Amino acid sequence: MSAVAAGSAGGQLVLGIETSCDETGIGIVRGGTVLANVISSSMEQHARFGGVVPEVAARAHLEAIEPALREALAVADVRLSDLDAIAVTAGPGLAGALMVGVGAAKGLALATGKPLYGVNHLVGHVGADYLVDTNAPDRAAADDGEPTIALLVSGGHTSLLLVRDLISDVELLGETIDDAAGEAFDKVARLLGLGYPGGPGIDRAAADGSPTAIRFPRGLTQPKDLAAHRYDFSFSGLKTSVARWVERQTDGAMEVDVADVAASFREAVVDVLLGKAIAACQDFDVPRLLLGGGVVANARLRAVAAERTEAAGIALRIPPFSLCTDNGAMIAGVGARLVAAGHPPSALGFGADSSLPVTTAQV
Repeated sequence: MSAVAAGSAGGQLVLGIETSCDETGIGIVRGGTVLANVISSSMEQHARFGGVVPEVAARAHLEAIEPALREALAVADVRLSDLDAIAVTAGPGLAGALMVGVGAAKGLALATGKPLYGVNHLVGHVGADYLVDTNAPDRAAADDGEPTIALLVSGGHTSLLLVRDLISDVELLGETIDDAAGEAFDKVARLLGLGYPGGPGIDRAAADGSPTAIRFPRGLTQPKDLAAHRYDFSFSGLKTSVARWVERQTDGAMEVDVADVAASFREAVVDVLLGKAIAACQDFDVPRLLLGGGVVANARLRAVAAERTEAAGIALRIPPFSLCTDNGAMIAGVGARLVAAGHPPSALGFGADSSLPVTTAQV
């Protein structure tokens, strides 16, 4: 497990629970300041399968959630009785994994008498930009009242959002219509023998390759596609193109240059992601782009994002990596905002919703 501590500040003290996929996250915030952010990952348990297995993830959450909770309380130096509220990811995500977190949160709420807020996982990723993390002292939290285009890229989600207000006005502009970017990285990495998760392996291999060696397709970027899918993403065709290229090389008894394939594949993904995100900023006259989700760890994505946003006069926002991956602090942060805005708690009868729309910040 990993944990970070921060000094206290004014505001509501909220515990956040995140179990949407393969990471058990328990976070505690006071207002917008992170007091604890404990993350327990079950990634190693999924590695031999080449992807996340829902049943394995749910069992891992069951085993990790109590130790993670105890660690977070110790790091933040608070007790359950000190809390003002509890927040939990209600969706979207893996149904079984979500149920573990929702069940634990309901139990804690009933035992402590604290109000419970079921919140949206994707809204949480955007909310991470509004948190202060003392492990990143040179990075100021985002300002309220400034609209943002948010590009969320993870193993299960690739979404482009227009955020006018975090808890009351989030519009889904586009999303993946097949494989998410993270899924494409995992599948191509497996094809190239680079292991799981795919992102780090692709990054390492691509460092020695040329991003222009192979011209792989850019899905949904042709004029005929942009009319109906201007802000949507598709990476299934790219993945298939890589597989067929490797197959042709192999059938022709030619060497597969893994570095060039990895670099060219990565460039295609980055080109599509940032092309559509910057277009959204320009179309909606929003000079701020937020990158969130685990794929933001990709070195090429961050570098090209910095280059292209600077050229376009767009401010680039990237939360600290500990707040980009799935974590409980971002969920607690959304909960704190809901409390501060006077929103009533969620009814205890709410369930886990694996397809919760991003337009719903609270269930």
